[in-house]
Amino acid sequence: MSVSQSFFLQGSVSTLLSPHSSVTTSCRKVSVKFTVSCCSAATSLFTVVNGNVEKRPNDRNEVRLGLPSKGRMASDTLDLLKDCQLSVRQVNPRQYVAEIPQISNLEVWFQRPKDIVRKLVSGDLDLGIVGLDTVYEYGQGDEDLIIVHDALDYGDCRLSLAIPKYGIFENVNSMKELAEMPQWTPERPLRVATGFTYMGPKFMKENGLKHVTFSTADGALEAAPAMGIADAIVDLVSSGTTLRENNLKEIEGGVIVQSQAVLVAGRKSLMQRKGVLDITHEMLERLEAHLRAVGQFTVTANMRGSSAEEVAERILSQTSLSGLQGPTVSPVFCKRDGRVTADYFAIVICVPKKALYKSVQQLRAIGGSGVLISPLTYIFDEETPRWRQLLSTLGL
Repeated sequence: MSVSQSFFLQGSVSTLLSPHSSVTTSCRKVSVKFTVSCCSAATSLFTVVNGNVEKRPNDRNEVRLGLPSKGRMASDTLDLLKDCQLSVRQVNPRQYVAEIPQISNLEVWFQRPKDIVRKLVSGDLDLGIVGLDTVYEYGQGDEDLIIVHDALDYGDCRLSLAIPKYGIFENVNSMKELAEMPQWTPERPLRVATGFTYMGPKFMKENGLKHVTFSTADGALEAAPAMGIADAIVDLVSSGTTLRENNLKEIEGGVIVQSQAVLVAGRKSLMQRKGVLDITHEMLERLEAHLRAVGQFTVTANMRGSSAEEVAERILSQTSLSGLQGPTVSPVFCKRDGRVTADYFAIVICVPKKALYKSVQQLRAIGGSGVLISPLTYIFDEETPRWRQLLSTLGL
């Protein structure tokens, strides 16, 4: 941590110099200021004066993006960026810094997810991709954190309270019933094991549980109730299989947050650091275009008709053939008996994967032939709604 702490001393010169000094002194009072610094390249600078912390902007020109360094979240993040033509190039896998060649002046820093959030708050990172639960737990409501994209479509899980299926909890099925249990007293509080030491207590308080104690634990929390260490746990849940196999259950109202990977930025970085807003815009457009295209297919077919309008009328009569905004219908020209005619029309529509076969059947039923299908890579809007939302949040 880079710390610059200033101290002010006031007194006579004779009291501020060594008694063995040969310098002639007087009793004139002076103020002396000295600074003790501890520097590290990994953190931002701030000054402590009279107990007040004053942040100073990190003196750098590069824009920094924090990505998870290990685990499934790390690999899924790299895969998503690659699909958006933003492949991360890491020369040495042992190094924590990399680059995305398609975006100049952008540094990629591999960090633990919780450190990404902390460094977004401190200003050492400008952008980051982490789970929403991590943002809430380590951001702790900091208004400087802005969620730029809230649904990157991977890392899905939920932070949830779980209690045993047996004993005194057998008939407890909601947070309301848990809070009303007479067992919880100042002498015998509800014991909760969790690694979420900010969100856990906050959630319990919001749900009217006054007599609660928390023990910090990481990993294998499901064993805590059976071992008698805790009465309940607050942990991340994906499918819920591990909970069930350990005789634990979720209860109504017990989900603290539904989480998935999100793109986060620091407000000060977006407003003050050159290039951050432009890079955020480009990343947001690429992400939005790719995610919107996932599971979508382009369907092209030829169809006889007297006019483009008549063909369009037939297509729009089928529920699965409306496309994004409607079908594209254009004439197919061919030469017959020395004359150029347009007996066929080419139609192009966008169809979701789940409706693909039904759409092909409907096309053929109304005269479509030569049906071609290809997956979509990107769907770019005129302007992504999330970009407009970000500008509104920033007051721009």
